Amino acid sequence: MNLRVPGPTPLPDPVLDALSGQMINHRGPEFAELIGVVTDGLKTAFETSNDLLVLTCSGTGALEAAVTNVLSPGERTLVITIGVFGDRVVEIATAYGADVVRLGFPYGSAADPDKVHEALRAEPSVNTVFVTHNETSTGVTNDLEALAGIIKGEFNKMLVVDGISSIGSIPCPVDAWGIDVAMSGSQKGWMAPPGLAMVSVNQRAWEAVEKATIPRFYFDLARARDAAAKDQTPWTPGITALYGLRAGLDLMLAEGLGNVHQRHARIGARTRELVREMGLELFADPSFASDTVTAIKVPQGVEWKALSGHIREQHDVVLAGGQGSLSGKIFRIGHLGWVTDDEIDQVAESIKSALAAVRGSSVAAG
Repeated sequence: MNLRVPGPTPLPDPVLDALSGQMINHRGPEFAELIGVVTDGLKTAFETSNDLLVLTCSGTGALEAAVTNVLSPGERTLVITIGVFGDRVVEIATAYGADVVRLGFPYGSAADPDKVHEALRAEPSVNTVFVTHNETSTGVTNDLEALAGIIKGEFNKMLVVDGISSIGSIPCPVDAWGIDVAMSGSQKGWMAPPGLAMVSVNQRAWEAVEKATIPRFYFDLARARDAAAKDQTPWTPGITALYGLRAGLDLMLAEGLGNVHQRHARIGARTRELVREMGLELFADPSFASDTVTAIKVPQGVEWKALSGHIREQHDVVLAGGQGSLSGKIFRIGHLGWVTDDEIDQVAESIKSALAAVRGSSVAAG
């Protein structure tokens, strides 16, 4: 099967082999060695010298951890959203009692730095800003470097970045851009199974953690930091997923982080070109199109369920549909992690064939 959703992503053979490893004592020396190697590799990929914590949860767990560890009830915070996952941060922060200022932009577009500047100027009481780097629901990558220059450079606010589908695939140098909290998820570009989230935390963020009063327990980052100092995790870790993540990191670091980024950029550009050659319309603003997922408008007169069903059943290719308000209106091709040009070519051929079949069926039925 050619799995082309924006996560979980296919697993290379070395990762699959690693997942068959026997269980070990998560309080013993074998686990200490495992978590140490994984943490060092993640720091390299995050391009950070900050504390790097591994949580046993999904990416949403990391988002909740960020909210509950740096905010207090009633605290005014700015959430910049360009899609479903930015809105998820709004929901999480609101659920925990934060006073959320939602700065939303039309789906398919990136955040406008000038609008961010205006919002921060109008909201001097805001101390923390949440940004999604790469929005998989719309296939858009924010210009995070420019946004960080405003949020950090001009207004000196704390910056929390959802890099779940970007870090490890496209450039996101955490320290160089001054990101205070950054997170990713194992099922994205890391070529590992779901179940782990990784969070980097700098000194400014730790100071916020000390002051924050939202209740937390499982997602208490201070507990995770204290356990990490002993080469452990506070709770039972996903050992098998860590085996896979270690193997995925080995592959990435052997390829070289710069080469990984270049490969994603090349395949992202190739995917968009193939889409245009088919006469289909990209959903995302081309200036900010993601190199990890491409969103495409469902052609008029075509039902996504019929199209996706044909692609899956006849070509063994799995694509993602739209989410929320975009359900049935767009579909998405994931091209992050372990992906080749040939696999993207197969996707394009399957879409062309399925479109011809579905449109032919519609004409015959009419």
